[in-house]
Amino acid sequence: MKISAIVTIPPYAPFIAEVAAHPIVSGLRLNTVMPLREGPGEALDRLSKFGQPLWVDLKGRQLRVVGAAIPPFSEIFLSHPIQVQTPVDAFFSDGREMGRIVAVDGNRLILEDGPRRLIGPGESVNIIHPSLKIEGTLTETDRAYLAAMKERGLKNVMISFAESSADADEVRGLLPGAEVVQKIESLRGLDYIRKTGSRHGRLMAARGDLYVEVVRPHRILPALRDIIRADPDAIAASRILDSLAYQPVPESADLGDLGFLLEIGYRTFMLGDQVCLKRDSVIEALNLLGELAKSP
Repeated sequence: MKISAIVTIPPYAPFIAEVAAHPIVSGLRLNTVMPLREGPGEALDRLSKFGQPLWVDLKGRQLRVVGAAIPPFSEIFLSHPIQVQTPVDAFFSDGREMGRIVAVDGNRLILEDGPRRLIGPGESVNIIHPSLKIEGTLTETDRAYLAAMKERGLKNVMISFAESSADADEVRGLLPGAEVVQKIESLRGLDYIRKTGSRHGRLMAARGDLYVEVVRPHRILPALRDIIRADPDAIAASRILDSLAYQPVPESADLGDLGFLLEIGYRTFMLGDQVCLKRDSVIEALNLLGELAKSP
């Protein structure tokens, strides 16, 4: 069985060369929210020299926190202005925590209640309501990365929260010839690819946010099937072998999850931030995928 992995790589990790040389690895992913000393060019130069395709993950319309706040009765600022009917729930920490938005003013949210902790810069926020409208797609950081990629002749781009062919068109307008992976992370994204398939770029089941956005957890299963039907070459990403970030042996549920993904047709997997922050956890995840690849 042919299995490959795209690995999320912290730009300053000392183990990049070892990861890139692993036989199961087919690419490296740069999460563009990671801090850098000198900006996008530094990260691109650093990560593009290891002999693997470098995928730059643009945030697009994904909602992220700008600044910091501590609920309750606090305000937080988002990466995009939004419109939504209030009051409405907001989800944090991959859906494990919830807050109540009572008012919206552009990219400023007023929370009546929320996680009783610091909500820090870069955290993602999920607001799941049919009235939600997000203004704009690409962020200033996204545009800076695309400009730096164009200067260096790099082409591989992932678009978070792809929901329209216009998302890929906007990227290709700034980076002609871009090879685009569309990350499907919302109900609107699922509706979009059910109609268009992979016509505008390879698909990715980006399960970190998608699991939250489907609202009722069991709906993730038909969503994953719909994505692989729309694109038999689709990538399964996030929530993969995350237990290895905390222990040397994966949880049984993680193996069952991988078995399900393989059974329905996924063959390329993208390991997320959690398991890739340390050398031992990412190498163990790659070794395990390598063992699965030996299966008939």
